[in-house]
Amino acid sequence: MGLNKPLLFALSDTKPGPKNLITDVAGVTVGHKTVVTDRLRTGVTVVNPCPDNIFREKMPAAAHVINGFGKSTGLVQVNELGTIETPLVLTNTLSVGTASMALVKRMLAENPEIGLSTGSVNPIIMECNDSSINHIRDLGVTEDDVNDAFAAASTDFAEGGVGGGTGMRCYELKGGIGSASRQVEIDGKTFTMGALVMSNFGLSADLNIYGHAIGKKFVDNKDTKEKGSIITIIATDIPFNSRQLKRIAKRSGIGITRSGSFSGNGSGEITLAFSTANRVSHFPEHELSTIQAITDDKIDRYFRITVDIVHEAILSSLAHAQTTPDRDGKPMLCLKDALMQLGDDKEAMQLIADLGF
Repeated sequence: MGLNKPLLFALSDTKPGPKNLITDVAGVTVGHKTVVTDRLRTGVTVVNPCPDNIFREKMPAAAHVINGFGKSTGLVQVNELGTIETPLVLTNTLSVGTASMALVKRMLAENPEIGLSTGSVNPIIMECNDSSINHIRDLGVTEDDVNDAFAAASTDFAEGGVGGGTGMRCYELKGGIGSASRQVEIDGKTFTMGALVMSNFGLSADLNIYGHAIGKKFVDNKDTKEKGSIITIIATDIPFNSRQLKRIAKRSGIGITRSGSFSGNGSGEITLAFSTANRVSHFPEHELSTIQAITDDKIDRYFRITVDIVHEAILSSLAHAQTTPDRDGKPMLCLKDALMQLGDDKEAMQLIADLGF
């Protein structure tokens, strides 16, 4: 999916993958569980990096904290050891504990050696606060919801207000899950980079799309203090090492700010990047290992791709979201409806065309 039209003003000249989703990276799947009742608008999104056992065959990874107003788990070990050993779970802030327990139980069931003949496991849960739309104090996410999200994991998945993105807002409009991908030729072979975001950040006055400071025209939105978050996942089959993935993760911040954000005090902006290449065995047969990696003096084009896919994923989360009631029953407008309310405004009409609405 991604945007319905190609990203304008792209930094790189690479093409999207077949689905324009993070799942264009071979082996990666994404699943949602959306939880909606009279009081709840929340859910779970899982990113499963591979179809086999990631605990026994880990993946190079790195995390970068742009602004640390967040409650994610597992990132300290990721940056210390340079690997991930579980799938990634995205949900609301107060459901981190529930999601962690569900993921731990899943890993224990798949790996009977954990806690006995080997060490423990490092579950990775990432979150945003959806309390503007969801009654977060109701603690509405259950372990079954996490398991349902895993059961739904596929290479095809919805964007917008679904799964972990159900209760999220972005630039004071309806936000949620967004994704994009790009493919690149390296030494005659095709490789893919993909991004997935859970967007819940930004003030409407700062929203800038393709050079249009359109957010200043959304007069109904009156917040003056940034208090949102964005979680970004970057996946690739390019053989980066963990140090290079850290550099990739850092560039996600540029993609975020291209839409207008300034990374405010109350915004938990966290990125995790992983590569499906160079698997790391939990039970290595040899002390020495050999890995491939891109040479650093050729890495600029991957930085450019990172900025593009993160920027497009954010716009895609806005483009696919639908207007929904907030916690008090008032409509939280999606981007399309907000633009339509501007009537004959030329900038709004141009953006509707440019975004493919």
